[in-house]
Amino acid sequence: MKTTRRQWLAGGGALACALAANPTPARAAEASGKPPLRLSLAAYSFRDLLPRGDKKGAMTLHDLLDRCPGWGLDAFEPTSYYFSSEEPAYLHSLKARAFRLGIEISGTAVGNNFCLPEGDDRAREMADMKRWIGNAVEIGAPVIRIFAGREDKKTDRAAAFDRAVAGMREACDYAGSRGVFLAIENHGYLTETADDVLRILDTVNHEWLGVNLDTGNFHGDPYANMAQLAPKALNVQVKAAVNVDGKKGEADFARIAGILRDAGYRGYVALEYEEDADPLTAVPPMLDKLRAALRSV
Repeated sequence: MKTTRRQWLAGGGALACALAANPTPARAAEASGKPPLRLSLAAYSFRDLLPRGDKKGAMTLHDLLDRCPGWGLDAFEPTSYYFSSEEPAYLHSLKARAFRLGIEISGTAVGNNFCLPEGDDRAREMADMKRWIGNAVEIGAPVIRIFAGREDKKTDRAAAFDRAVAGMREACDYAGSRGVFLAIENHGYLTETADDVLRILDTVNHEWLGVNLDTGNFHGDPYANMAQLAPKALNVQVKAAVNVDGKKGEADFARIAGILRDAGYRGYVALEYEEDADPLTAVPPMLDKLRAALRSV
């Protein structure tokens, strides 16, 4: 059947022409010879508005995705917690919506715990991880943010470290077989500092494991920690605030962008908004601020 001009426009042809005429910041950066820093948005930023489990949300991942072009985003990071279904039709509908909007799926994120001892609970954790690796393939997500695990008062840190490493190795073997990267986040227990994260990375020693650099989770000197991890980053999540010696303050987006540029980072930079203000009003200007910082370096 011959496609009419009206059908072509409805299918995204107009968007393609618009993108060609007005290149994204990432394309403009490539033209200038600089490594592109692509702007994404973590769905976690809208956690209070999205559905989770039995909780019905005020909006869906599809609704949030629809707003991404208007906010000038290159990509979107749908967090696993807020998927309304894991059925193939739902996953494919999310991938298709993103494609028609000209938005990349920069990655996804799961809430795993690899510090559990051998047994049914640990087996379920690994099964969930492998299932989400499959889901990442279905939606076209190249990387999954993972955690090391949670502290258990009954387990000493050395044993927890060994369990986390073993879990990551098994998960990375499977992820690599599906062509998906795993990225461990600096997220507290076992990953408090850049040195802690790098120790895990070196011990696991797997080509399909890298770092999910979260700018808001460090204490002490956050910028020095960022600079240490940036060369190993597969994904970056930027928060509006940082913790300096235990005191919360406004993040210096320009400084963060400079750290990423100096490290030769070429991936996505996702805003992960965690402040108390309504994200529908607070996130768009925060994205503008972050975008300006990424363009300034």
